[in-house]
Amino acid sequence: MTAAYPFSAVVGLDDLKLALLLNAVSPRVGGVLVRGEKGTAKSTIVRALAAQLPAVDTVAGCRFACDPSAPDAACPDGPHAPGDPAGRRPAALVELPVGASEDRLAGSLDVERALTEGVKAFEPGLLAAAHRGVLYVDEVNLLHDHLVDLLLDAAASGVCHVERESLSVRHAARFLLVGTMNPEEGELRPQLLDRFGLTVEVAASRDPRERAEVVRRRLAFDADPSGFAARWTAAEAVLADRIAAARDRLPGVRLPDARLEQIAAVCAGFEVDGLRADIVTANGALAHAAWHGRDEVTAEDVRAAARLALPHRRRRDPFDAPGLDESLLDDLLRDSAPDDDPPPDGGGARPPSGDGPDDGAGTDGGADGGSDTGDQTPAEGDAGAGQDDRAGRDRHESAGDGRAPGGDGPPGHEPGTGDGSGRVSVAGVAAPYAVARLEVPGVGDGAAGRRSRARTARGRVTGARRPREQVRDPHVAATLLAAAPHQGARGRSGPGLVLRPGDLREAVREGREGNLVLFVVDASGSMAARRRMTTVKTAVLSLLRDAYQRRDKVGLITFRGRTAELVLPPTSSVEAGAARLRALPTGGRTPLAAGLVRAAEVLRAERLRDPARRPLLVVVTDGRATAGGDVGRAAGLLAGTAGIVVDCESGPVRLGLAGDLAVRLGARLVPLTDLDGIVRDHRKAA
Repeated sequence: MTAAYPFSAVVGLDDLKLALLLNAVSPRVGGVLVRGEKGTAKSTIVRALAAQLPAVDTVAGCRFACDPSAPDAACPDGPHAPGDPAGRRPAALVELPVGASEDRLAGSLDVERALTEGVKAFEPGLLAAAHRGVLYVDEVNLLHDHLVDLLLDAAASGVCHVERESLSVRHAARFLLVGTMNPEEGELRPQLLDRFGLTVEVAASRDPRERAEVVRRRLAFDADPSGFAARWTAAEAVLADRIAAARDRLPGVRLPDARLEQIAAVCAGFEVDGLRADIVTANGALAHAAWHGRDEVTAEDVRAAARLALPHRRRRDPFDAPGLDESLLDDLLRDSAPDDDPPPDGGGARPPSGDGPDDGAGTDGGADGGSDTGDQTPAEGDAGAGQDDRAGRDRHESAGDGRAPGGDGPPGHEPGTGDGSGRVSVAGVAAPYAVARLEVPGVGDGAAGRRSRARTARGRVTGARRPREQVRDPHVAATLLAAAPHQGARGRSGPGLVLRPGDLREAVREGREGNLVLFVVDASGSMAARRRMTTVKTAVLSLLRDAYQRRDKVGLITFRGRTAELVLPPTSSVEAGAARLRALPTGGRTPLAAGLVRAAEVLRAERLRDPARRPLLVVVTDGRATAGGDVGRAAGLLAGTAGIVVDCESGPVRLGLAGDLAVRLGARLVPLTDLDGIVRDHRKAA
């Protein structure tokens, strides 16, 4: 078996190391969500930590890893007697694949045996396997929402419930939950973000020496995994002993009322919703104190926990950037500190990663180097702040002549738009608003979401069918009706029905699916009239937020001048779409046909990549076409695609060209003003 990469050998990533260690000391902290770009060793460090957790005693033969000193009274393999044989095994590391089903995660009942033999047989899932260990979910943002809900409910309660018709099973499921995600592939909903105890933003170092050391160690590991791991054995042993000692110390750590009030003041000062942030910060501070060998929580412990517990809880809108203002944190800590309390300095000892034999440019430091509360240089890891700065520049720099929004222009010209003379600039964007739901007609089979009707694993029952595989969701009434006509031939002699496997029927359910919403936006000079482009950008931003809430993929095509450009390839990240939209330049002629042709090309590729996800085409234009290409022929390439044409034409004289385009596309025509007008009308009626 290939040796795991040592935790102590990981270079940098101080915040991530600390967050994982706090959870290793106290599972009550609630897990870690790791956000960051690809290739930043997220998976490597999680797997490395699992090897450092203390081994666990289990009841021999128990599939649910019951502790022999305190077995679970409701264990499906129980009841366990105090004198039952026991064994010892390493803490489990269970990885949840993105394509896992609910039955694979929570476990399932053998429905055929239950119906035909009356036997209540339960097959445990991954939650049972992860009990008293680590459950690692890579790309957690790509899981279906109902799986994330189930996962986080079990992590919060420590219990997994499995319900199938009238049968019910529960078992203990206490584990260290670690989720990783790449924000470019889509965000978790704020309600789900809040369920993770801590969050960490990671990014690759921009320091050449540190990057070189990462590569040096990785090459050494790949060349000789066992030999590399052996050279870090002493450091790993020190780390494992310190985790065990901190666990033993944790029950005796005291949280004074003054510190608890300080935690409450910090959470209130950052205006986080609910009280989960206060509880997580308190548990994190207790674990941090135990990790550093203290018997009482200090301001340093509160600061370290708050830095990791609060950033993701400040997001109220999908376009809000994550992050934490550390100067505000220090101000709140200082203002709420007891009179005799020294000011927090944000310092502290780094988690002992061990001064291994690989000297040279090692930057993970060892026990006395750096700070485990995350005091890093911008190059090392304040990834959230760095990304915010870049996003801000992207929003305000012109992609054309370099003029910022509100820059100088000709008399009577709207700041930030084209004037029809070939000059381009960037229009501003107002606050997004609620829009009416736009749907794809018919019933699909796509990914679970909240937009269009679809056959899904969850939802209302609309019928029954013969099972295609193992029965997961039996339809009892349909099963009994299928068996009833055959009772005479089966020799039934008493009450009840004689069932055969062929009688089984499963429920057909209907819910909602997420779609691919492809925006095709006219960015030509004609869109600058009457401050139109600001209105258009705001409308598209509102539609983007709606797509996020309905769990859609989004793509963005713009056309101006003589070409059309795929500004945002189809993705689940509406943040990326919003950033590109804000920086969208305007000006030049109107190559409408080119925009439609580009849309047809993108949809053709996406049908091959994700055939179950139905597309919704949203064309935002006034319908004018002043540059090459046959609009009618281009529209024919999109025949059969569900579409919406948002008519941006305004003013007393209207040509109705957007309406003609909607007819050619077979799409619904929606005036720009009706996107929010529909919602306002409903509110007035209420």
